[in-house]
Amino acid sequence: MTHPTPAAAVPAPQDENQLIIERREKLKALRSTGIAFPNDIKPSHHAEELFARYAETSKEELETLAIKVHVAGRMMLKRVMGKASFATLQDSSFGPSNGRIQIYINNEGVGEPVHSDFKHWDLGDIVSATGTLFRTKVGELSIHADGLRLITKSLRPLPDKFHGMADQEVKYRQRYVDLIMDADARKRFMSRSKAVSSIRDFMVKNDFLEVETPMLHPIPGGANAKPFKTHHNALNQEMFLRIAPELYLKRLIVGGFERVFEINRSYRNEGISVRHNPEFTMMEFYAAWWNYTDLMSFTEALIRHAAEKVCGSTQLTYAGKPVDLSQPFERLTIREAILKHTPAGDGVDDSVWLTNALKKLGASEEKDRLSTRSLASLQVMYFEETVEDKLWQPTFIMEHPTEISPLARANDSRPEVTERFELYITGREFGNGFSELNDAEEQAARFNAQVAAKDSGDDEAMFYDHDFVRALEYGMPPTGGCGVGIDRLMMLLTDSPSIRDVILFPALRREA
Repeated sequence: MTHPTPAAAVPAPQDENQLIIERREKLKALRSTGIAFPNDIKPSHHAEELFARYAETSKEELETLAIKVHVAGRMMLKRVMGKASFATLQDSSFGPSNGRIQIYINNEGVGEPVHSDFKHWDLGDIVSATGTLFRTKVGELSIHADGLRLITKSLRPLPDKFHGMADQEVKYRQRYVDLIMDADARKRFMSRSKAVSSIRDFMVKNDFLEVETPMLHPIPGGANAKPFKTHHNALNQEMFLRIAPELYLKRLIVGGFERVFEINRSYRNEGISVRHNPEFTMMEFYAAWWNYTDLMSFTEALIRHAAEKVCGSTQLTYAGKPVDLSQPFERLTIREAILKHTPAGDGVDDSVWLTNALKKLGASEEKDRLSTRSLASLQVMYFEETVEDKLWQPTFIMEHPTEISPLARANDSRPEVTERFELYITGREFGNGFSELNDAEEQAARFNAQVAAKDSGDDEAMFYDHDFVRALEYGMPPTGGCGVGIDRLMMLLTDSPSIRDVILFPALRREA
């Protein structure tokens, strides 16, 4: 059994280029003996399967049973002791042992030539081992090898266990190494897969049809955001990576599918931060005969379901603070949230007061066009600056201004605001939903207002989508629709501080 080296004996990092040269020489020698990269390996067991099945089997029972196994994995530890050696292989399984199992090697088991070759193999090499299960003197489940093969020569040394991968950007850029070295990283992305599967199952069980809609759009739409542009040679036209699937999904509601959802990528040509990646995963879903209150109840149940499946609980911890998903999510209008979380008082209904307060917070007339904004729009700006980060426990924020919600249905009694909500948890937006605007003439007018805003310099304003208006002219039933950010949800469920921690290959500046 291996033991960590005492702190005083921590070796200095070796020169990586020299190690690569040495490993290439070893590969050259392997090539000279025959097939350097064999392709006939079929391991029959994984480490976690063996630990789970034989966790309670005693040393004596294992000797009696003489269980034959075949494993394969990356060599993560190696200890040569003359007549006997030990190696630890890491495979794709996950559990208490982090997919690792110890291999015991001696001349009696594998033969002197193989044992001698093994002594020159390197950490990171991918190795296959056959043998018999046993327990060491200290009780560790291990394999006494009777066969050992080098399957893939690793040409680059792994980060040593003492110095590791200290640079966070290197972890993102070389995720393959991060996954090899960090069991928590592997667990995080396995949790992501589990979460997406649980969400998909939840949607299907609630009679939603999973669909796929285009990634390349002739007109960007579905959200106020700056798109990525490209050019389609055969069609000889400008195209856009989708910023949201909304308008296509609502076309399907027009076509007669009453409940649809899509889990897929969207793209926005905007900033990169711990909360934003230009390429991100979102689920959008639409249901005929629902309104925004139905959506809030369903979204709450969906997130609670994902937490239970991934974390086993609705009582979570994020950044050291509790998050309680078990209680009904709070529902506040933008105005109510300002009154609850700031000392605005009567100023919440005063455009002059809000304008002056926003200027003190850094807004400017030139950039933010404060004098042209409605009271509701000024309230949103003030909310974003002073309240958002205070919404730690799950909270639905409702009644967004019509002027900034071009696809949402206006409130019947207060047409200046819409039947819309945004979901906030840990001070971040997790979802956005609303009763859909299904009045074709009103939608056309809203698009025209967006075109005017774009002509005035608003890069994020929407284009006029003639085909979508035409679809609405055929008639769309009352519908509710919502988008949930999968990446941000995974940040919450895995207690990850950055969106890059939950995206396998986040966007990074190209290496020089």
